[in-house]
Amino acid sequence: MNYTEEIKRRRTFAIISHPDAGKTTLTEKFLLYGGAINLAGSVKGKATARHAVSDWMEIEKERGISVTSSVLQFEYDGYCINILDTPGHQDFSEDTYRTLMAADSAVMVIDASKGVEAQTRKLFKVCVMRRIPIFTFINKMDRDANDTFDLLDEIEKELGIDTCPMNWPIGSGKGFKGVFDRQERCVITYSDTEKGTKEGHARKVALSDEAALEEALGSAARDKLLEEVELLDEAGAEFDLEEVRAGMLTPVFFGSALTNFGVEIFLKHFLEMATTPLPRKADVGMIDPLSQDFSAFVFKIQANMNKAHRDRIAFMRICSGRYDANMEVRHVQGGKVMRLSQPQQIMADDRKILSEAYAGDIIGVFDPGIFSIGDTLCAPREKFCYEGIPTFAPEHFARVRQVDTMKRKQFVKGIEQIAQEGAIQIFQEFNTGMEEIIVGVVGVLQFDVLKYRLENEYNVEIRLENLPYEHIRWIENKDEVNVERLTGTSDMKKVKDRKGNPLLLFVNPWSIGMTLERNKGLKLAEFSRN
Repeated sequence: MNYTEEIKRRRTFAIISHPDAGKTTLTEKFLLYGGAINLAGSVKGKATARHAVSDWMEIEKERGISVTSSVLQFEYDGYCINILDTPGHQDFSEDTYRTLMAADSAVMVIDASKGVEAQTRKLFKVCVMRRIPIFTFINKMDRDANDTFDLLDEIEKELGIDTCPMNWPIGSGKGFKGVFDRQERCVITYSDTEKGTKEGHARKVALSDEAALEEALGSAARDKLLEEVELLDEAGAEFDLEEVRAGMLTPVFFGSALTNFGVEIFLKHFLEMATTPLPRKADVGMIDPLSQDFSAFVFKIQANMNKAHRDRIAFMRICSGRYDANMEVRHVQGGKVMRLSQPQQIMADDRKILSEAYAGDIIGVFDPGIFSIGDTLCAPREKFCYEGIPTFAPEHFARVRQVDTMKRKQFVKGIEQIAQEGAIQIFQEFNTGMEEIIVGVVGVLQFDVLKYRLENEYNVEIRLENLPYEHIRWIENKDEVNVERLTGTSDMKKVKDRKGNPLLLFVNPWSIGMTLERNKGLKLAEFSRN
């Protein structure tokens, strides 16, 4: 297979949802169909149940939630698929945002009984901001679900995107009979498979075969389906692939990831509709993925994925060209030409050393502490930067101290490495010489993860003292103002980040406006670009 064909068969997408909508289960079933795993686990359930393949961190296995994005690659039907499985919990939305920067499209999983939930809205806005195509899988049809028309109406009103159902559910819960395939004009009957397997016996019945339809569904379900299909054909949005790829129309599929029904139908359609790797914006213009020159950017850093080696992996999205393990690349921000160390494909905590990879692929490389989120890598003779990944403003702050003062070295190393991953942000007092560290997080659950990881990965016990600050601002024009002489409010605190940049913390939102009024010419920003 030639170079261009290798890139064109790539599909790189993120899976997003509100917690418990079934995202991780759907991911596992994709892997099952691709032959990447032989038996799917269950995220929750008995203590003896297998843990989700994409959840590798101990705290994830204990709590049954994803707290960090996983990268999974597998082959299916001639396609090379890169799945970016993201945390559903809102406290880890910043990690999800960075992951979406590396995706070409998104699969949105919605619980049929709950509809559009808070985190779905938030993540959807990120997709709109990125203008990436969204494909919707309405899950858990084997349980009692909301009215189908109401679900579609809610997606359109809440998220501001048109919907086009590609299939249509027949009943739900105990009355779930299957789905109607609008393209093939046939009914695919529901069969409840063993939860960890892909075997199932789906039967297809043509809509025109009234006798077989009544036998498969019963007269009441058949009559209701015929009525809904007629209404759908008259009033439903027409399928338009260009609108899908422009992020204006979402194709909608129905099924049950747990019982495996509708998963392969969705996967096949999705792979046909999803785009090949897309061009990426850099400071020299758009970079074509089919360009011969290799380029990539770092979107995630993860320490201690391998407990035995205490290593640190930088995850890169290859944006153009082909990567060869023997080639030299330029690390633009570091100003060095180098070889990437131990390039690997990751399947949760399993690894495979790579000799080559192509545009669209996600690779992990050993990071000795030189990479940061947002860094660009390119061919040695090139020198350009991909657009930065924003750092969001933390909303919760705490002063952190190690219990055993003799473990200062491990404490500093641990907290700095976790901060470099982007999971937390760390600050220090501004020009006081104090070594106390203030941690800022987007969601309070991140404090638990920080405490857990420091104890389990660095053998450091910490105490957290919650601080009242809720608002943070970066000083945009730090070189034009005297930060030490700024006149603030009584609830304002001056701090600096890891790079020495000055920031202001506030308890009350109105204090931000007062500080701007008292310091003419001061410019404050809500987020910082790496």
